[in-house]
Amino acid sequence: MIKEIKTADAPRAIGPYSQAMVANGFVFCSGQISLDPDTGEIVGDTIQVQTEQALKNLFAVLKAAGSSCGRVVKTTVLLQDMNDFSEMNKVYERMFEGFKPARAAFAVKTLPKNVLVEIEAVAAL
Repeated sequence: MIKEIKTADAPRAIGPYSQAMVANGFVFCSGQISLDPDTGEIVGDTIQVQTEQALKNLFAVLKAAGSSCGRVVKTTVLLQDMNDFSEMNKVYERMFEGFKPARAAFAVKTLPKNVLVEIEAVAAL
């Protein structure tokens, strides 16, 4: 069975995709950026603030699916500038509270709404 996940605690999808899908005991989360779920506006203009908001959004989607940050098995971090990696990493480590899922990080030319970071995840239920 495949189930779509929707929550008002994270920004609504801004395109033809779902916040997450559940299938075969896993949650597949779409990339989250630093949007405020209530206003739809970008939160922050630094990599630290944007990373924290993106992860808050991601964790809200995981919670809605019945999972949590401690059940994440893989993340992908997309950065506008790889020079932001170190500062993003500090926030990421703090937000994951020492839990260390597998991860890939890439620099990309442009992200939605010209944000500095986008983070997606796969988690166990």
